[in-house]
Amino acid sequence: MYIPHYYKNENLDEVKEFIELNSFGILVNQVDGKPWATHIPLELEKDANGKDVLVGHIAKANAQWKSFNDDTEVLCIFNGPHAYVSSSWYQKEEVPTWDYIAVHVYGKLSVLNEEETMQALHRLVEKYEASSKNPVSLHEMSPKTLRQVKGVVGFKIEITEIQAAYKLSQTRPEDHHTIIKHLQRRGVTASEVARHIEKQSRTNQNN
Repeated sequence: MYIPHYYKNENLDEVKEFIELNSFGILVNQVDGKPWATHIPLELEKDANGKDVLVGHIAKANAQWKSFNDDTEVLCIFNGPHAYVSSSWYQKEEVPTWDYIAVHVYGKLSVLNEEETMQALHRLVEKYEASSKNPVSLHEMSPKTLRQVKGVVGFKIEITEIQAAYKLSQTRPEDHHTIIKHLQRRGVTASEVARHIEKQSRTNQNN
């Protein structure tokens, strides 16, 4: 994606943490010559060789998987908070804009076998059930229920490139205080953008 240099985040540890916290992504590839996208959990993991991979699954009823092969390059999109920024908050005249965080991950997809898919589903459920009052475990489910795994296609994506855009009013440091103040009044999502602007501002001041 197009990212002006001042919005590019090359702190890989920070970007990986973002993916882990915003793992409900969009898987994009070509199906019969047309772009196809599916909204699914895409979990950042390490493979047996210690390489970063994304692991996920889709329904067999979804035609997207029929275009999967070992040479398939796919795009995974992860969206973070975003907010409209009014130029009335600036000291000098300028057009309004939008602040946001977005990460694009490119990689080579390979299909998992049924056992690998089941292991991935166990990890997925255990991760998100960890904070539940009465956590569900696939280990406690009947073979009949677990036969549903035959209705999905598991896959892993070996990551080849990560592009991270953190557009957080970097070009207007003199206006950060006012931008943050206004965003904090505009709900949870805008407040999260404000938090990131504030964090980035502190980092820049300390460097």
